[in-house]
Amino acid sequence: MQFEFVTASRIIFGVGKLNTIGSLIKEFGNTALIISGAPQGILDKLLKLLDINQANYSIKVIDYEPTVDVIRQVVEHARQRPLHLLIGIGGGSAIDTAKAAAALLTNPGDVSDYLEVVGLNKPLINPSLPLIAIPTTSGTGSEVTRNAVIGSPTHQVKVSLRSNYLLPRIALVDPELTISVPPFITAFTGLDTLTQLIEPFTCNSPNPLTDAVCLDGIQRVAHSLYFAYDQGRDIHARKEMSLASLFSGLALTNAKLGAVHGLAGPIGGEISAHHGAICASLLPNVMAVNISALTNRSPDHPALERYANIGKILCGDPMATAESGIQWVRNFCLHAKIQSLSNVGLTESKFTNIIEKSLKASSMKGNPITLTADELRNILQMSM
Repeated sequence: MQFEFVTASRIIFGVGKLNTIGSLIKEFGNTALIISGAPQGILDKLLKLLDINQANYSIKVIDYEPTVDVIRQVVEHARQRPLHLLIGIGGGSAIDTAKAAAALLTNPGDVSDYLEVVGLNKPLINPSLPLIAIPTTSGTGSEVTRNAVIGSPTHQVKVSLRSNYLLPRIALVDPELTISVPPFITAFTGLDTLTQLIEPFTCNSPNPLTDAVCLDGIQRVAHSLYFAYDQGRDIHARKEMSLASLFSGLALTNAKLGAVHGLAGPIGGEISAHHGAICASLLPNVMAVNISALTNRSPDHPALERYANIGKILCGDPMATAESGIQWVRNFCLHAKIQSLSNVGLTESKFTNIIEKSLKASSMKGNPITLTADELRNILQMSM
């Protein structure tokens, strides 16, 4: 057994921990670029705390998923002023933008030089500028991942900038910041979290540390996602989902993902739907097709037992099956009115292109079994 485990240099978790930001930035200097996708009230609170501590800052607002051109614009903006650190606050889009910018400010060349699949895939050679990542949703776990997902409209695909240098110096997770997240975003970010716990647990190269955080995280989602959706001000549910999201980031960084993310990247390059919404639509159908493929072609595969364990945890029933787990996900999708892929803009005419790109995606290489093009088409059709 061989594995490695990497994460942010420091993780700070707890209700009210945003209030420590003043002392934290002093570890790096007092001039920051804030990359924000946070609600205005949360951003105002952050700025007030920085003002109290006499910090200097500029702000770049990110209210959309980053593209190659967005990263270039942010980096150009950042280069016009002296900086000691970046603060990324918001959902995965803002934090991924901050991670990419922090890396490109200390490395030569263009973002395209370092992108996988559609770029030159060069390694970053210098450590990034210090970054404090502050999530305001419970979804991507981006505060502890070593990649940034970036859209390339030219290639109609989302790909990753990936390096250990992208890991933030500090991940500051304050569940109180997620209280204002509306139900529909709570739903699909929560299912994105669940996807990022299920896929590393069932992937073709899990390890004991990721197994531990995945199992714990899945249990927290099972106990708390409905409450977070139905009763958004339930701070206990928000704490549990924030912790599950953090665990999902730890897991995907140190194990692999699978067909949900393998398909989600190419789909996201074709339509403008949110990444989490795409994952939410795909998850139960990928689970179903994976289980069928494993049962038919590799009936002794350990992932089958893992899917059964997922069913038991989600349902809180030691007699539950893998299929029970799929039904739990489907039931929550119905409860939260998760839209099908056709309702967010996908058409069958795009299937062939999506499948071709997904077969080259790095995430697809982690799936517990190699799926055929027909099986991938079936997943897409079921998700429509």
